[in-house]
Amino acid sequence: MYFKKKWNLSIFDGILYLCKMSKTVAFHTLGCKLNFAETSTIARQLLAEGFAKVPFDEKADVYVINTCSVTDNADRECKTIVHKALNKNPNALICVIGCYAQLKPQEIARIDGVDLVLGAKEKFNIHQYINNLQKEDEAKIHSCEIDEADFFVGSYSLGDRTRAFLKVQDGCDYKCTYCTIPLARGISRSSALENVLSQAKEIAEKGMKEIVLTGVNIGDYGKGEFGNKKHEHTFLELIQELDKIPDIERIRISSIEPNLLKDETIEFVSQSKKFVPHFHIPLQSGCDELLKKMKRRYLTDLYGNRIEKIKSVMPDACIGVDVIVGFPSETEERFLETYNFINSLDISYLHVFTYSEREKTEAVEMTEIVPIFERKKRNKMLKILSEKKRHSFYETQLGKVKTVLWEHENRNGQMFGYTENYVRTAKPFDILSVNQLEEVMLESLDILGHVRAEKAAILK
Repeated sequence: MYFKKKWNLSIFDGILYLCKMSKTVAFHTLGCKLNFAETSTIARQLLAEGFAKVPFDEKADVYVINTCSVTDNADRECKTIVHKALNKNPNALICVIGCYAQLKPQEIARIDGVDLVLGAKEKFNIHQYINNLQKEDEAKIHSCEIDEADFFVGSYSLGDRTRAFLKVQDGCDYKCTYCTIPLARGISRSSALENVLSQAKEIAEKGMKEIVLTGVNIGDYGKGEFGNKKHEHTFLELIQELDKIPDIERIRISSIEPNLLKDETIEFVSQSKKFVPHFHIPLQSGCDELLKKMKRRYLTDLYGNRIEKIKSVMPDACIGVDVIVGFPSETEERFLETYNFINSLDISYLHVFTYSEREKTEAVEMTEIVPIFERKKRNKMLKILSEKKRHSFYETQLGKVKTVLWEHENRNGQMFGYTENYVRTAKPFDILSVNQLEEVMLESLDILGHVRAEKAAILK
C-alpha cells in the first residue's frame, strides 16, 4: 500500500523498485576449496547487509576477488580479473581479498581500478569497509601483521556447486621451504567441534548431498580449537562425530598430509557409509634428498606405506597426488627418481605444480636453479603420466556398480558427476537427476576420458 499511495505503484512494482535500489555484488574466487568456502560465507554476509548477488560476468556495483598466491600465475590472473570487472562497469568498486592481498597489499593497490585491499584478518569484515566506500585515485589498504590472524572464522560454500566445502581448519605451522601459506594465513587453528557439526547439519538441511572437509592442513585438526596450541580433539575424532550425523549422505576428505593420515583414519573411512574412498595426499617429490630440502615431514618410505595401507583395505579407492617439478637442485636424475617412484605407486591422478620462486621463503635463496624450460618439460611429462594413471584407474572400475552424485550442468545434452571414489561419469542429461545420488553401472570410457554410465537397475 505504501508504494501505491506515494508513487501510484503496484506492490509488485514496489518490490521491483526495491530490488533495483539494492547494491549488487559479484564474486570471483581463485585457488583452493578453502577460498570457495570463505567466498560463499562472505557472500552470505553481504546478502544479509542488503546486497544482491549477481554473476561475475554481469554488471555489478561491487566486485570482490578472493585471491590465491600459491603460484605466480595466480598473481597475474588477479590483474586480468580486475580488468574484466572494470570492462563490465568502469565505476564499480573493486575489492581484493585473500592470500595475495595479505602477502602483497601494496602491489595489488597499484593495479589500476582497485579500490580496497583486505588482508587475512579484515576480509570477514568487508561489509564495514564497502558501505561508504567511494571510488578514488588510490586504493585503501587494510591488512594486519600475520601474527594477528590467530582467530578462526567458520565457513562453508552453499549453492554454487553440488558439493559443499566445509572449512574445519586454517593456517599452518609447517615450514616447508617453498611455501608462503603460513605467511598468508597464519598459525594452525581449528573450528570448535560443535561448530563443525552444527554447520554440517545446516548444509544437510539445505539439501546438499556431499560435504568436502577443507582447510590448509586438515590432518592437524584440533590444534588451536579454543585459542590454545594443544589439540582438544583429533582429526579422527572429528570424522567419527561427523559420521554420526544422520542427514549427511556423503563426506569427502580433501588434501591431507601423509604423516598425519594415520592407519586408524584409513581403517575408519574403509568401514564408514558416509566417508568415501577418496584421498588426496601431497607428495611434492619422490626423491628423499629433495623432501629434506623442502622440509617435508616424511620420506618416500612412509608415503609408499600410506598408499599400500589404503589399497589394502579399499582396493577401489581413488588417490590423488600433489607434486612439484623444478625445485632447486632437482637434477635430471632426481626428477627421474620422482617420476619412477610415482609410476610405481597405485595412485589415480596427479596435480602437477611448476616450482616458482616466492619472496620470503627459504627456497628462493637456494642455488642450483632449474631452468624454466626444463621445469615446463618435466611438468608436461608428469601430466602425461597423470593421464595414464587416471585412464588405468578408470579401466579398473568398468563393470562395477557405483553411486554418482549428478551435477547441474547440461553440456551438449550430457550431464556429469562423480562416483564415491571420484570417477568422472557421464550420461544423457536428465533434469530429475540433478543433485541426486544414483546407482549406476560404469560401462565404458568415452573419447574424452569420461566413464559412461548405465542405470544399475537395468543390469542387475
